[in-house]
Amino acid sequence: MDIAYGNGQFVAVGASGTILTSSDGKAWQKRASGTTRWLLGVAYGNGQFVAVGQEGTVLTSPDGVNWQAYPVRTRRHLGAVAYGNHTFVAVSDRKTVITSRDGMVWNSFALNEGYLLRDVAHGNGLFVAVGWDGTILTSPNGAAWTARASGVCNTLNGVTYGNGLFVAVGSGGTILTSRDGAAWIKHDSGSVSCFEDVTHGGGVFVAVGQNSTILVSRKQNRP
Repeated sequence: MDIAYGNGQFVAVGASGTILTSSDGKAWQKRASGTTRWLLGVAYGNGQFVAVGQEGTVLTSPDGVNWQAYPVRTRRHLGAVAYGNHTFVAVSDRKTVITSRDGMVWNSFALNEGYLLRDVAHGNGLFVAVGWDGTILTSPNGAAWTARASGVCNTLNGVTYGNGLFVAVGSGGTILTSRDGAAWIKHDSGSVSCFEDVTHGGGVFVAVGQNSTILVSRKQNRP
């Protein structure tokens, strides 16, 4: 359900506790996770991987091979995790955010009614979380969040940061961009497909969605 890179390893996580690792993206090896719960998100930071998933599952590993579970004060499904500002931040679609400096000790924060989150990213000193009904929240630390106007009511499923720009994608072909996480601009994607996720690399953004839809942005120089 997600993939991250760090310490010379790709780590992919998914259904029934699946964890796979690869040094080149071609040959993959299955690793023991110690859980059968679905793993929905993974990130790398501070010298370790953190994977999150169903019923508050949190696993950490320094190398992607050996994994340790840590308790958190939530049973919510954690759908995504990001690292920045020396902090891991994981979000759920049940009004809950958890944060950790080391991946082992976690703090839980309850969000206001209606903030059902699907993804989180970090860039330029800011966390940006997106979710249902066009929800966009920003935070410098993962604890205090500010609601931002997205201008859409569609569910936002994915968000990423690259080249000085946040990009969020969602249902109905929705694509939004922001330089600062506060002011957002809607763009015509030319598609009505539901975009599930977006990433940045090689100077371009790539959005993927239902019906095998893939969109690639024009390559731009950093402003």
